[in-house]
Amino acid sequence: MIRTNWTRAEISEIYNTPILDLIYRAATVHRQHNDAQEVQVCTLLSVKTGGCPEDCAYCPQAARYHTDVKVHKLMEVQEVIGKALEAKEAGSTRFCMGAAWREVRDNRDFDKVLEMVKGVSNMGMEVCCTLGMLTSEQANKLKEAGLYAYNHNLDTSEEFYGDVITTRTYRDRLETLENVRGAKISVCSGGIIGMGEGENDRIGMLHTLATLPEHPESVPVNALVPVEGTPLEDQEKVSVWEMVRMIATARIIMPKAMVRLSAGRVRMTLEEQALCFLAGANSIFAGDKLLTTPNPAVVQDQQMFQILNLKPRQAYKGLEKAAIVTA
Repeated sequence: MIRTNWTRAEISEIYNTPILDLIYRAATVHRQHNDAQEVQVCTLLSVKTGGCPEDCAYCPQAARYHTDVKVHKLMEVQEVIGKALEAKEAGSTRFCMGAAWREVRDNRDFDKVLEMVKGVSNMGMEVCCTLGMLTSEQANKLKEAGLYAYNHNLDTSEEFYGDVITTRTYRDRLETLENVRGAKISVCSGGIIGMGEGENDRIGMLHTLATLPEHPESVPVNALVPVEGTPLEDQEKVSVWEMVRMIATARIIMPKAMVRLSAGRVRMTLEEQALCFLAGANSIFAGDKLLTTPNPAVVQDQQMFQILNLKPRQAYKGLEKAAIVTA
């Protein structure tokens, strides 16, 4: 049964289950609701890089930090369409475009993004954007252009949030998710572990996601990739067991969501990634970069799919594309 009334105590009990029992339970739930051999391949492209006015402590794109990220203005529409075509030919069925903005502004750049959305949508791919805060009117424009999903991560718990970001509030993030849902766009929202938070913060973030009026259709689980020049540059690597606990708990409490094994995968072995798939992850990001951080090569992922007998999930599975794309 799909529940949106989980308590923190219930989620904590699941999260702290002995690890092998937790994996077994999550794998069982996963098989009840999904094809366990099926993994969606997504590509994330930074269409506007760096120069962001926010102070997210993990992000090398913040203008106030001194990192190796070079600032690039918004890409041209046809260049983005070309990158989407390359991703599709490499096996991706979902294409996400990220812009290092605090919020979407109603200007020429947003008009260009709408053109990008139309172009990628017409290729038959699920098209996703992550552009910062969004009004309900802007969400409706993106929907009309053919946007399938919008990513806006909570990052962590409400209690720990202020230790990571001060330039926007937790409520701001939740309001953007409400605007996305109101426009009937698929919601993609998850977070990052390894930023110095405690287990209660991880449980708190999962509790917030699992008690939204509707579960996000997509829940990315990211392991921090420390970047020199950011406040979190010295954080220790997250262990695979911490990732497995997050993925397994997310799978049990949000059984139909796509649980995405996201940032940090480049530092995981094939065996560690296999454990994450067993625990309920059913999506990865392909390509050499996740916005500005390293990611496994496409060839490595193709080999992994062969070894683990995984198959790519098709775009718009279970839905008629005509019912999604209105452009």
